[in-house]
Amino acid sequence: MPVPEFDPPTAATGYSLKQREGEEGELLEISMGPHHPSTHGVFRMDVALEGERVVRLKPVFGYLHRNHEKIAEEVTWLSSMPYTDRLDYFNSMTNNWAYALSVETLAGIEPTERAEYIRVIVAELTRLLNHTCLIGFLVMDMGALGTPLMYAFREREKILDLFEALSGSRMMCNYLRFGGCRCDLPADWLTEMNRFLGEFDRFLDDYEKLLTGNEILQARTQQVGSLPAELAISAGVSGPMLRASGVGYDIRKVDRYGIYDRFDFRVPLGEVGDVYDRYMIRILEMRESLGILRQAARDLPEGPIVNSKARLRGFRPKPGEAYGRIEAPKGELGFYLISDGSPQPYRYRVRPPSLVNLTVLEDMCLGHTVADVVVILGSVDIVLGEVDR
Repeated sequence: MPVPEFDPPTAATGYSLKQREGEEGELLEISMGPHHPSTHGVFRMDVALEGERVVRLKPVFGYLHRNHEKIAEEVTWLSSMPYTDRLDYFNSMTNNWAYALSVETLAGIEPTERAEYIRVIVAELTRLLNHTCLIGFLVMDMGALGTPLMYAFREREKILDLFEALSGSRMMCNYLRFGGCRCDLPADWLTEMNRFLGEFDRFLDDYEKLLTGNEILQARTQQVGSLPAELAISAGVSGPMLRASGVGYDIRKVDRYGIYDRFDFRVPLGEVGDVYDRYMIRILEMRESLGILRQAARDLPEGPIVNSKARLRGFRPKPGEAYGRIEAPKGELGFYLISDGSPQPYRYRVRPPSLVNLTVLEDMCLGHTVADVVVILGSVDIVLGEVDR
């Protein structure tokens, strides 16, 4: 049944009514945003409803555009590193790694062994941080306004304490460098991390007892917002969303960037691709991250933390182009860079998972209720700093 184009909502009401041609019923067109739902950033959805059911949904973004890519073409290669912190501002360490990997590919720089292990450690801690908070936000989107999110933020604080001790900053870490890391691990840092991992094991067990078997959570998430594997692949979806649809694609396994081929870990897969599967994939991935962290801490070698051949001042890669990507917590994060031999990138382009994964939002929401739309969006796991870069 054809659905008409959106009429602009009236300034007074924020919604408009439009009758289907040749029918008695009316479509209700509402604008959800630009702050609600919940808020995952300054974002809006124009939704056409038939009763409570969604018949059309248009994501609208651009409110937060900060000109990240153009700014990066006007500063030095190294000066772009702290800007990457502001993309997915929950996950600055993995943002740093994706950019550093791209520049190293372009310039032919090899990180040191110790730096490779430290990168894996901070990346997997970042994955724990992201997935824990995503689940807290998701449950809050369902109406649970207190306990799960506060539990998640309690664990997040412990990880941020580790990042602060390592980099001097809790969120905008600016820690990685081409060929390695900015500084070495402080004394007793690994001891503190191992203590945290033991506590996180117990937390994750309690978190699952609280949530996984909860009949309200199951009713709100099972068979809601299903994403078929074929659509996920054709739309370029990546990360936990793709694996929840049953597609076994993890860049840590596919590209084996860094030293991920040295670690024993599994890639959890879903079957239905609904909100519940996307929740469970994050739970299972956190358990795998705990195993990777313990292996990395056990095998961490001594040695320098930055390649002595990596010149940080006057850095000028030879003319060429490169694309480097990693398995960030939200999916494939990549940087496409072109060098013309100058101190600044000639071309700088980010492939952000939040934006790409958001493109299938309408497909997942059609036929569901308005209340379901908020939960489905929460399960996508977006940060508008990455969408509106």
